Amino acid sequence: MKKSLSLLLTAAVSITMLSACGNNDDANKTAKNAKTGNNGTTTEAADPASEISGTITFLTNRTDMIDKEYVDYAKRFKEKYPNAEVKFEAVKDVDKDTKIRLSTGDFPDVVLVPTITASDLPKYFAPLDDLGLNDKIYFKDYKSFEGKVYGISVGATTTGIVYNKKAFADAGITSVPKTLDEFYAAAEKLKAKGIIPFASNFKDQWPLYPWGSELPSSIAGNANLNNERVNSDAPYTMDNAYGQALTIIRTMNEKGYLEPDINSTNWEQSKKDVASGKFAMYFLGNWVIPQVISSGTTSENVGFFPMPYDNSGKVNVVLAPDWGYGVNKNSKHLETAKAFVKWMLEDSGFDKFAGFIPVLKDRQSDMPQLAEFESFNPTKIEAVTDTPESTEIVNQAQITKEAFVQEFVLSKDPQSILDKYNDKWAKAKKAVSK
Repeated sequence: MKKSLSLLLTAAVSITMLSACGNNDDANKTAKNAKTGNNGTTTEAADPASEISGTITFLTNRTDMIDKEYVDYAKRFKEKYPNAEVKFEAVKDVDKDTKIRLSTGDFPDVVLVPTITASDLPKYFAPLDDLGLNDKIYFKDYKSFEGKVYGISVGATTTGIVYNKKAFADAGITSVPKTLDEFYAAAEKLKAKGIIPFASNFKDQWPLYPWGSELPSSIAGNANLNNERVNSDAPYTMDNAYGQALTIIRTMNEKGYLEPDINSTNWEQSKKDVASGKFAMYFLGNWVIPQVISSGTTSENVGFFPMPYDNSGKVNVVLAPDWGYGVNKNSKHLETAKAFVKWMLEDSGFDKFAGFIPVLKDRQSDMPQLAEFESFNPTKIEAVTDTPESTEIVNQAQITKEAFVQEFVLSKDPQSILDKYNDKWAKAKKAVSK
């Protein structure tokens, strides 16, 4: 299924905003029936905000916001709900850490839903349908099961090349590359100028995710590519979309376009290096753009274009949800946790801060970089949810796509890596089917 990114950027044009006193904010509705006093008179209904109380904790992947923006978020949330308090805990590998905590049954009130099967969502999370957002968000079925919503995406993203415009100009690159050969040629010019063409953050592993998922889906022009692996015992071949994507980053490493020592990179430092022009490019989602800007450059110096993966001059891109907010169904302060999720989506401004396309249909992004990206007229493919069968096989096989990328890039025999993962896949597929 295809959908234009411009739909997300302009949806608000045809939608009439509800007034502040309207019924779109459940927190402004009367939460209780009027109470009757001993003398038979009716007293005024209680303020619904007063029912949101207690201290909750949000487990996040944004380690860079601790003691900074999250301090302001906590203050503003408490201003809206005086009897409530939110604390923030950040971890680097949020998927792995959250899965471990889920397995113990002891995890924070609000988390970013990890990669678990849809059928497992009700085991851990509370339905969020009562927030009144189901008809107002994109990717409603992203983290849902049997018609109930258990997770709402923090925002929408698309993946492309984030680049330092001055670095391009200094290297004599006069136009953005539209083919793979032009991309390699631009990288060669940057290297010759003493500018490191590409920040892969190879050692940190997680920034390699687009090479193992988004880019293969783009190359195939198929949002269901990852799910369709269940139809094969050998889904990874050198000449299909997975092999083509992996070969591009392997080629970049062989040509010296990645960090000089790919095993000694640092994510936080890389943002500063891209901002300063020491490094020229990332291949990541639009969410990284504000982080680069805040690391020491101006918005005008940061650009964004689709990754050219072949020489056709045409390109597909995947429009996808990011992490989804989920609420621990056993939270001692369930309503407060739900109120916080809604506050994050409606009031916090996190989507703008993080560079996301808003998941709320009546909001629009004002990032000029997204306008630049759209000017290349990429064909947009709306991401689909991983099927339970696909997820179960991945988990059974213990396949981490970023580790797959690392092994393929470093191996003397990349075909052996494909064979290794095909074997893992086939064995897991057989085990799951029993």
